[in-house]
Amino acid sequence: MKAIAYQHSLPITDPLSLQDVDLPAPQAQGHDLLVEVKAIAVNPVDHKIRQGVQPEPGQWKVLGWDAAGVVRAVGEQVTRFKVGDRVWYAGAIDRPGSYAELQLVDEHLVGALPARLDFATAAALPLTTITAWELLFERLGVPQGGGQGQSLLVIGAAGGVGSILVQLARQLTQLTVIASASRPETEAWVRELGAHHVVNHRRPLAEEIQRLGLPAPQLVASLTETGQHFAQIVELLAPQGKLALIDDLQPGELDAMALKRKSLSLHWEMMFTRSLFNTADKLRQGELLSEAARLVDAGTLRSTVGEHFGRINASNLRRAQALQESGTARGKIVLEGF
Repeated sequence: MKAIAYQHSLPITDPLSLQDVDLPAPQAQGHDLLVEVKAIAVNPVDHKIRQGVQPEPGQWKVLGWDAAGVVRAVGEQVTRFKVGDRVWYAGAIDRPGSYAELQLVDEHLVGALPARLDFATAAALPLTTITAWELLFERLGVPQGGGQGQSLLVIGAAGGVGSILVQLARQLTQLTVIASASRPETEAWVRELGAHHVVNHRRPLAEEIQRLGLPAPQLVASLTETGQHFAQIVELLAPQGKLALIDDLQPGELDAMALKRKSLSLHWEMMFTRSLFNTADKLRQGELLSEAARLVDAGTLRSTVGEHFGRINASNLRRAQALQESGTARGKIVLEGF
């Protein structure tokens, strides 16, 4: 099968950082589906793994944790899907990824593809939808239909996760949604997705909230540059508020003692936790993807495609990862076909 992979952690400008290769096709066993990958999306985790994980000597590592495709074979224990089903998923970080024509994925992590979306438009959604859903409803504990009288500040709202989180909060809760964006085009984007208010995270956040005449938010989702914003978040959060994080921090960037005076709580979200630890509730990820598909088909949620970078090959993926690394991508970057 065709695949795009790497053997050495190199800068994305190096032609060897991602290469077109031929690898053996995998075989479905147990609870695995063998999926013919039709489209993929690029996420920050892709370049973080490429930069930080060195494959074993002589081995190829295949990245990619967003895919939409068609089931071509099933393991003997599979019960949820059959050959020919159209599916979407983010998969597991400790298995070969979706930069390949064929991929094995545990059926529990897979959902039925929205009927109204093509493969490329659908591929933009799985990882960010799972992350945003778990962050909002499970980590922050906001019930669907709840949150009346509370507000949620989403820092970095124009990125992949933020673009879904704003929609979920606006469509499925009664929260007041405050989105942060720093450019005119990203401000317009988050307003289009449903944000009630927009602040600029390049300015002091507490002052931005006060400028709009808003009370202190009870909930903050910090999706990027948390180390830079942490002191400001502690300052602006209402007493007994909740902070949820997804981004990686450097040593010393987060002083948890700063949360004590206000009795603030800290919540980490990593969508790969369930698959990494084979938790008893890992089926929840497949279920929520199927639930999200129903919301997409009902017109409640929309895809967050920002740019389509063409076919799935090394050259286009190097371009996509370069844009992702720049921190200026709006929405999701998708690629389609081999």
